[in-house]
Amino acid sequence: MAATKGKLIVITGVSRGLGRAMVEEFIRRGHSVLGCGRSTAAVAELAKQHGAPHNFATVDVASDAAVQTWAKRVLASHGAPDLLLNNAALINHNAPLWEVSAQEFSDVVDVNIKGVAHVIRHFVPAMVARRSGVIVNFSSGWGRSTSAEVAPYCATKWAMEGLTQALAQELPAGMAAVPLNPGIINTDMLRSCFGGSAAAYPEAEDWAKSAVPFLLKLSPRDNGRSLTVTGAVTD
Repeated sequence: MAATKGKLIVITGVSRGLGRAMVEEFIRRGHSVLGCGRSTAAVAELAKQHGAPHNFATVDVASDAAVQTWAKRVLASHGAPDLLLNNAALINHNAPLWEVSAQEFSDVVDVNIKGVAHVIRHFVPAMVARRSGVIVNFSSGWGRSTSAEVAPYCATKWAMEGLTQALAQELPAGMAAVPLNPGIINTDMLRSCFGGSAAAYPEAEDWAKSAVPFLLKLSPRDNGRSLTVTGAVTD
């Protein structure tokens, strides 16, 4: 399926799960995708499968310096993205909050909050200068409700809601920032907390078929709105 006019899409967390599924669906629809992930092997596989104009890099979004280097390279070669998707995230192992180690808590915060801020810091100025583009920060049903044993993850996704709505107030007309609940999808992350019952939910590839058109329709009128992917199962 060819797009009438392809958009430039930047996605974090493309190694697996929703990120990987979105890469494939955006490309199938004729858009150009620039992505990053922490798995060198997965990134190499994507790069082999999808050549120019697409580009994939091994980047740990928890590192501001690494994100800065990646963003400089991407902006120099491709320009500002039309759609910036902050998808990369970690979830803690199921445990009461007091049993979550300081290191594990920090790891979740470093990727889920600081990583998003790093990407915004280094990509959004170019989008603001152009006065166009949509920033989507992936939230969760656990960014609007809570469950036991995933307190660190809940905290970071609630943070996404506030961070994104504040960002929305800072953007110029013609842009949008949206906190997005993707719904419940059968991914490695879901299996880590749901176990075998995760199989009852849609696969990432099926989810992407409805999520990608939804994302492509986002516009300045959606600025600051807490949205959920239409047709996705929500918690």
